[in-house]
Amino acid sequence: MHSTTLSFANMHNHGELFANILRARRESFILKNRWDLPETMGMEYDQYDTPVSRWVAVHNDAGQVLAGVRMTPTTARCGIYSYMIRDAQRGLLESIPSDLLFSDAPVKEGTWEVTRGFVARDIPAAVRQKVRMRLVMQMLRTSREEGIRRMVALLPSNWNRWAGRCQLEMDPAGRVMNMGGIDYQAVWIDFSTQMH
Repeated sequence: MHSTTLSFANMHNHGELFANILRARRESFILKNRWDLPETMGMEYDQYDTPVSRWVAVHNDAGQVLAGVRMTPTTARCGIYSYMIRDAQRGLLESIPSDLLFSDAPVKEGTWEVTRGFVARDIPAAVRQKVRMRLVMQMLRTSREEGIRRMVALLPSNWNRWAGRCQLEMDPAGRVMNMGGIDYQAVWIDFSTQMH
């Protein structure tokens, strides 16, 4: 099992891995969750998959993606868009309620967003925690490299069941809301204590 952080600067070194992340996202969000999202060539994508983002993947030797997330700085700008959670709060996204946060979405150096997080549905329960830990450890490595001290994430509302096991300091950032039949909640993830 491997973990890799992709960027537009290094993805050419990793063969099909970026495409495989987008394929795994399609499997998770479009096929499994039945969300109405953009797709092409068997891949899910959106307006936030830009050069400012990073994609973290846990994968096997064959490049099969077992889990992944997208990380985007809260200072991102591309046309009318910034980052998913902020744009939802600004009313730009119909699929996410605008009252998802308790306070204004941050625009701050060192604060990034985490979205499109998934663990592949065919991962056996006995291996899921190991895959999740591998994902968190790669996110931590990426945080150190990018100077990320805090993240805001949109996660299934059961995040508190596994946050402690993954040694993550997490707090609610918004209300629990049902999106596409799944309860989600915005949360703060503090990486500042793990920056050394």
